[in-house]
Amino acid sequence: MSEKIQGSEAMCRALIAEGVDTIFGYPGGQIMSFYDTLYGYQDRLHHILTRHEQGAVHAAQGYARSSGKVGVVTVTSGPAATNLITGICDAMTDSTPLVVITGQVAVASLGTDAFQETDVLGITQPITKWSYQIRSAEEIPWAVARAFYLASTGRPGPVVLDFTKNAQIGSVEWDYTPVKYIRSYDPDPEPAPQSVLDAATLLNHAKRPMILAGHGVLISGAESELIALAEKADVPVATTLLGLSSIPSDHYLNKGMIGMHGNIAPNINTNEADVILAVGMRFSDRVTGRLDAYARQAKIIHIDIDESEFNKNVRTDVHIHSDARKALLKLLPHINKSSHSEWLDTFDAPRQTEEVEVMQRELHPIDTRNGAMRMGQVIRKISEASNNNGILVTDVGQNQMMSARYFKYSYPNSVISSGGLGTMGFCLPAAIGAKIGAPERQVFAFMGDGGFQMTMQELGTIMDYRIPVKIIILNNNFLGNVRQWQELFFNSHFMATPLLNPDFAMVSKAYGIPAEDVNDVSELDAAIGRMVSSDTAYMLNVNIEAEDMVFPMIAPGSAVDEILLNRTKKYQK
Repeated sequence: MSEKIQGSEAMCRALIAEGVDTIFGYPGGQIMSFYDTLYGYQDRLHHILTRHEQGAVHAAQGYARSSGKVGVVTVTSGPAATNLITGICDAMTDSTPLVVITGQVAVASLGTDAFQETDVLGITQPITKWSYQIRSAEEIPWAVARAFYLASTGRPGPVVLDFTKNAQIGSVEWDYTPVKYIRSYDPDPEPAPQSVLDAATLLNHAKRPMILAGHGVLISGAESELIALAEKADVPVATTLLGLSSIPSDHYLNKGMIGMHGNIAPNINTNEADVILAVGMRFSDRVTGRLDAYARQAKIIHIDIDESEFNKNVRTDVHIHSDARKALLKLLPHINKSSHSEWLDTFDAPRQTEEVEVMQRELHPIDTRNGAMRMGQVIRKISEASNNNGILVTDVGQNQMMSARYFKYSYPNSVISSGGLGTMGFCLPAAIGAKIGAPERQVFAFMGDGGFQMTMQELGTIMDYRIPVKIIILNNNFLGNVRQWQELFFNSHFMATPLLNPDFAMVSKAYGIPAEDVNDVSELDAAIGRMVSSDTAYMLNVNIEAEDMVFPMIAPGSAVDEILLNRTKKYQK
């Protein structure tokens, strides 16, 4: 006969059955029964109390991205649930697997505007793979099993379980079976054989082929297959922002990042290639620029697990509906060993132009003011100090684009950033989760002074749990990315972008975290050395030149090959 237990205990047992060992959360009135039961499960379910619910969901995202597991969040109802919305939407956009459990009022009180009642399902259904309200304890095993299956399979994403008080305190006969199948849901489609053959034919006859590697390569663990195909066919590889680290920075076929602030050579040659193989990416507007001028000359092969991405933005000639790794494995035997040396050589001239016109100025500046530093030189020095082996976590803005450009990668899953939603405040809590998910790796959290102040209370979480995250504030006393757009496109009307900041080092020290101000370039190397060698969390507040801008840049409304090298100069082919 099955054992009868309370719903809150069934939830704890179900989480353990799904392999969960870490939960990020914040308690409150309508989730108290669960937390009371969790008290007895602390040896198996490690709860991280963040200082804000938004911090909990971003930390769960960082954990999921660095560990490859499903991130789990538990909070109470009402404002706690609504404080999660940004992170849930971010996870949906960037395909991050989460199971989010929100407390809810008793079933009899639903619809009465009870204290801290919110229509969580109505709010979250558009931004989740599945939202479900658990109204009785008997539903818990089924709902949790289904939630983890949906979150982690197919195109991963967030699932919300709205956990009513009735379900928490009610009784259920304990019996748990993981879900392996849901009718009408096919998370692992087989690549159509004809599509594979058609794709191989296009690649084998291409004179100027190019691979665009997106986040799906990393999600599916297809890094080795990507490299094997690229090397066999001698095809250059460019990555999206979230596809960074799918191929090592120093690989000879890695031609850099595409997009608004990507590298010149791959952006230019997107409009020169005759065949483009896009793997696990969605052709976002920041990648394509003006759509009517994007890769019109190329045959497009698109591999994606999400069928809705095909022909959504860019018309494809062949699409393969499949997990990226499975598709590349099927494709590899049909690919001829080739050489495209002449085509590969065309990446050299724009790369050299970028080094002279952009990178030298950023990495080795000679015209900074009052000791202020450039973001690129700080980021590259920190990357090198870690032997290019660290995990980069970024916020959003100039710090994000500069980090993507100048941090170097040796291993997969080395970049965690808010891509599609562009969430300021993402970095600090996400870095906490990333370090918990990959404790053996150093985690570097790069953020601007604006984004840091959106979730800076999570320094308390770092202090409480002694999480050795390395925090770098690229401080220019501005909302830097908005300032850049204001200067370039809005007549230098710096409206609401200058920042009057507190003493960040003092704030950090108040939380028991060692910190120092780096005011002059002469202080930089020694400060980086102290930070990298520290066994604890450490903050560097770095004095960044206020007028530093991210270049190259494809201006809004421009074609992907219309590239600004600086404020006034465009790249000439």
